[in-house]
Amino acid sequence: MGRVPVADLNRADRPRGVRARTARLLSLCRRGLPRLPVRHRARRAGATGAVEPSGTGPGTGPWTRALALLAVVLLGAWLGLLIVGNVRVPVGPMDTTMTLRPSLTGGTKINVSPLGALELDSHVAPIRLDVNVDQLDPVRSQALVDHPERISGLQDEIVRDLEHGTLDLAVRSCVAVVSGATALGLVVYRRPRPALAAGGLALTLLAACGATAFATWNPKSVLEPRFSGLLSSAPSVVGNARNIVTEFDVYQKELARLVTNVTKLYDVTSTLPAYAPDPTTIRVLHVSDIHLNPASWKIIASLVEQYKVDVIVDSGDTMDHGTAAENGFLDPVADLGAPYVWVRGNHDSMLTQRRLEHMKNVHVLDGGRAETVAGLRFAGTGDPQFTPDRSAVPGGDAAERLAGDRLASALRDQRTRGTPVDIAVAHEPVAARETDGTVPLVLAGHLHHEGTEVLEYGTRLRIEGSTGGSGLRAVEGRYPDPIEASILYVDRDTHRLQAWDAIRLGGLGQTTAEVSRHLPEENQPGARHAPPAPSSPGP
Repeated sequence: MGRVPVADLNRADRPRGVRARTARLLSLCRRGLPRLPVRHRARRAGATGAVEPSGTGPGTGPWTRALALLAVVLLGAWLGLLIVGNVRVPVGPMDTTMTLRPSLTGGTKINVSPLGALELDSHVAPIRLDVNVDQLDPVRSQALVDHPERISGLQDEIVRDLEHGTLDLAVRSCVAVVSGATALGLVVYRRPRPALAAGGLALTLLAACGATAFATWNPKSVLEPRFSGLLSSAPSVVGNARNIVTEFDVYQKELARLVTNVTKLYDVTSTLPAYAPDPTTIRVLHVSDIHLNPASWKIIASLVEQYKVDVIVDSGDTMDHGTAAENGFLDPVADLGAPYVWVRGNHDSMLTQRRLEHMKNVHVLDGGRAETVAGLRFAGTGDPQFTPDRSAVPGGDAAERLAGDRLASALRDQRTRGTPVDIAVAHEPVAARETDGTVPLVLAGHLHHEGTEVLEYGTRLRIEGSTGGSGLRAVEGRYPDPIEASILYVDRDTHRLQAWDAIRLGGLGQTTAEVSRHLPEENQPGARHAPPAPSSPGP
């Protein structure tokens, strides 16, 4: 009995050209690129030796081609938007970048680095508008400073800038999606007709998305934003939506003032006079209560450079709520140019403390721990209370005094071992006062205003003001808190305080800068007595 070749069976049982089409589709799948058949050609059945899988029918071809075309359109449009689909737009005194991005939920996302982002449910469409605030333009900001009457028209100017930017973005996005889809179509299909079809379909989809966004546009979404990052604390500062609506003119003026005065603040710090001390002194920069003000890092870095600071001491409340989302705010600490000694404040959580403990050049002091940094021996304790946690009952002054007693005991132990501490650090002055008689100098903060006093047994207490101008709270009052810091000059041999410069910058809305020199009583002209050594309190 003769055998019939498989090729003859295929020719006899299957429509002409099916095997050839199957071979082409399998080849394309192996290459990983979707490609439509160019033309049905009749080929000899034995030319490829491929056999069509069972269950494949002629009805799957159109669906495969449609899905492949849709994949090319979506991928090409996305690549086009990613590469060229953004515009740089000046909005008031700020430079921004506006971009359209594919999204399942739509809406608008405004990124304000390094503070975080806010999201608006502005529309429902498969595209999202991203607005990145890149920088504050110093020329346009200075123009607002020189001509404050222009602030009243700032809102209208911003609206015009946004309308112009949105129009440019729409045109550029159309060109981007059409070009991207057409280019990818040429790469995949290698023929102009399907490539042009891909470009036309991309334009149609973008127009449909734009029409959907326009139809679902919600201008009231700005009253109910979602905050992330450091901006998550903004609602507690600016109030609720009702207040914003009823007092919009007040918020408009305050916001414009806040934006323009950042430039003035930077200008002031760059021109501060610097003191050239004797090289035998150690220069300590004391800061406190930064409260998430990003301008503080610029100010601290400027002071470190101008005063040739050897070590920075932060007496706490660097954060506002102590959440993990705020930890990114601490990143500039590693690049300030000097060792950073830190104790926990009542707004700093253990999450904050652990983040700082893992950063280079940072020395976290807690529970009386002592370290020698830049030739001085420091010891400190974290605040025993974390007030943002409403589930915990605060211990009040009694808890602070107990923490201070433990710090004083650790200071006495250090002195007994022959390693006396030069400077103690605590956040709360109530706790700091308990160290009287155990250390020459103790530093604190918390009160948001500076002060100094010599305690009963000879210890000098130095309280620092808010180096962050009370942080985001600076916009609450008519006269914001000033930004304060101190440069302490410590003798390199005796480790005693020789003098200090109190630095005071006008709060947001003011441009004053004041540096005042202070001398301990024993170093004032005419003083003949040596500095008294701290004496331990009696039993």
